[in-house]
Amino acid sequence: MACIGKSSQGLGERKKVVVIGGGVGGSVIAKSLQFTADVVLIDPKEYFEIPWASLRAMVEPSVAERSVIDHGDYFSNGQIIISAAVDITEGGVVTEDGNLFPYDYLVIATGHRDSIPKSRTERIAHFQKECEKIKSSNSILIIGGGPTGVELAGEIAVDFPDKKVTLVHRGSRLLEFIGPKASQKTMDWLISKKVEVILGQSVDIDSASDGLYRTSDGETIRADCHFLCIGKPVGSSWLRETLLRGSLDERGRLMVDENLRVNGHKNIFAIGDITDVPELKQGYLAQAHAQLTAKNLTILMKGGKETRLAAYKPGSALAIVSLGRKEAVAQFPFMTTIGCLPGKIKSGDLFVGKTRKGLGLNPN
Repeated sequence: MACIGKSSQGLGERKKVVVIGGGVGGSVIAKSLQFTADVVLIDPKEYFEIPWASLRAMVEPSVAERSVIDHGDYFSNGQIIISAAVDITEGGVVTEDGNLFPYDYLVIATGHRDSIPKSRTERIAHFQKECEKIKSSNSILIIGGGPTGVELAGEIAVDFPDKKVTLVHRGSRLLEFIGPKASQKTMDWLISKKVEVILGQSVDIDSASDGLYRTSDGETIRADCHFLCIGKPVGSSWLRETLLRGSLDERGRLMVDENLRVNGHKNIFAIGDITDVPELKQGYLAQAHAQLTAKNLTILMKGGKETRLAAYKPGSALAIVSLGRKEAVAQFPFMTTIGCLPGKIKSGDLFVGKTRKGLGLNPN
């Protein structure tokens, strides 16, 4: 299915830029280049979703009205193709419905693989359903103690303090992607909110019955519902059968140079979580990848020399994990802190207004 936006004609031959993936990075590329190139955005869903607001939307579905944005709202001067990309050749990108989209430059921004609804209406309805699931349950099991599991536990514990929340994590500490000091502060905060945290164990969802869940140590947990918050695989498995199969590392990430070009392909860029850039995989860094890539593409499309291309410097180990509406745990290069101070940075609006403004939309 293709939604064709406005396209400028008569302005001379413009370069064709195909962007695969309409997430945090892909949306920025499409928006930035829509008036300087013939841009095609390929995405299986009709919208861009601000991912760091998704867990708040589960306890307050109205948030999704601002955080789930139709691609056409920020990208009006190009082609939007609602389909999955299935192959890349020297000649173009092939989509699931069999169409070929030629490119002068290609940007791959497929992030992580996720199964979510195709339309904005369905996505918002999904959040409403999840909220009802939480409201109707007295006890809730969260499986996974990474940022998603911790933030969901925090949202529920703050908005629904009477719910019995249990979080099970197979690792030895929470938030293993950042330092142990942040992990311990987070553990203490969750316990203070009466969240039961079980470490070093997993849960077999398939064996659950009548609200009873069994852990790998044989412990039984009673819960009215559960949420699976484990890591999602990188969205690159389809690339193994394409032109880029030799550019994937052992983890399935695309190897890129300092200009974020895929190794061995001077006209193909990769941005966001799918790259092998040695840094934490976070949304604001994907945005930084996109801004630098848009700048580099503009230089190349104007005939500029490769020596003028900007080089990307991996981001520092900075992370902020929300703990409900007013607090957060933050790891900065120089300190780790928890409470209302980092909460003021992120937890109130969750950068939704800032992200919307960056896409040229009304923050509200």
